[in-house]
Amino acid sequence: MGIRKLGHYSIRTPDLDASRRFYTTVLGFREGFRPPFDFPGIWLYQGEDEADFGVVHIIGIDRNNPQGLKDYLGDKPEAELTGTGAVDHVAFLADGLAGMRKRLHDADLPFTERIVPSLGLYQVFVKDPSNVTIELNYPADEARSLGLS
Repeated sequence: MGIRKLGHYSIRTPDLDASRRFYTTVLGFREGFRPPFDFPGIWLYQGEDEADFGVVHIIGIDRNNPQGLKDYLGDKPEAELTGTGAVDHVAFLADGLAGMRKRLHDADLPFTERIVPSLGLYQVFVKDPSNVTIELNYPADEARSLGLS
């Protein structure tokens, strides 16, 4: 048996609310079920299905009671909680390019766009509040219909 799909990715952040706003308001994920761990966080889902375990797990830091997180996932200095480290970026297949571009502009978030030669993909890159690069891949036809290619 091989790997079938990305299960989820997790981001540890000192600003849980900023991450919640970015992933729900800008990217359009939905906050859903999360087990009662002994540390703050949110699980984010695509659509209404909660059969999986969410796509993005945001791990918050409780500065008044950090032990639950330390016990479960280990300790990381807060200064290290930026960027993607060895992971360059996280990518999602997407649609609704016009709406996403509007949300990014409305949120005043800088982003870059490019076409992938020979793959029929139009890419949008944006950084989340923890400085993790998010890649959104749209059909090139969708970009062409907006006059972007």
